[in-house]
Amino acid sequence: MTSVGFTPGRILRLLLLISGALVFLAPYIFMISTAGKAQDDIFTSALKLIPTHLFYVENITHALSKVPMGTLLWNGVLVCGLIFFFQVLIAIPCAYAMAKLKFRAARTMMVLIMLGLLIPIHATALPLYVAFNSLSLLNSYTALVAPFSISVFAIFMFLQFFRAMPDDLIHAARLDGMSELGIVARVIVPNAWPAVTAFAIFSVVAHWNDLYWPLIVISKQDYATPPLGLMYFRAAEAGDDYGALMAATLIITLPLVVAFLLAQKRFVEGITMTGLKG
Repeated sequence: MTSVGFTPGRILRLLLLISGALVFLAPYIFMISTAGKAQDDIFTSALKLIPTHLFYVENITHALSKVPMGTLLWNGVLVCGLIFFFQVLIAIPCAYAMAKLKFRAARTMMVLIMLGLLIPIHATALPLYVAFNSLSLLNSYTALVAPFSISVFAIFMFLQFFRAMPDDLIHAARLDGMSELGIVARVIVPNAWPAVTAFAIFSVVAHWNDLYWPLIVISKQDYATPPLGLMYFRAAEAGDDYGALMAATLIITLPLVVAFLLAQKRFVEGITMTGLKG
């Protein structure tokens, strides 16, 4: 048996990894610290990560009473769930067709997908807003979900995954008399869960944290998503209640952290497999 010692190179790599982790975790550590501080402790000149007096209960209670946290979380779950459902429903057949079927427009579709990856939502926000306003669909779940129902990133990601799948598996299903839709439902989807899980992390995190689009199309609290709900802590007379704001942010980000930790293994597996080429 050989023991792995802490060589200078290994120690250097560990220090670099720890330093990088601290840089990325610093905002979250600051958020947890501020969520447990009173307003006077937050604005003191001395920077202390550990609160002098723990105000977690008071700040969390204030956060839950000032905004309808249950409604915000439900709207976030519903909007992210609907967006993810439609994205996968559309992306899987499209990616399968481009990966395993031969047709003349395949190259054109690939060009369109690459162009779609280059166009940000900011470029289409104004025409989409005008369209939803003319259809009287502002302040609705439709306005929050519809623009993101088709994800070119999902199509591109699933395309790489499906290319790595053996063609013999598809041919065997066709010999058994399956239609193309049957192959997608009974062969492709059961084998695509690693890629679906990996994409779910990207999709849910992006749309759960999205403030730009909800801020444009939503003005009623009943349809507010979690990031938009955080803006209700702003008070023109008393200023921002940072303790309650950080407590609310902690409540909102906690589901994402838990979901990522639970799906971490599948996420890494899906990212690894989508990088393969058949």
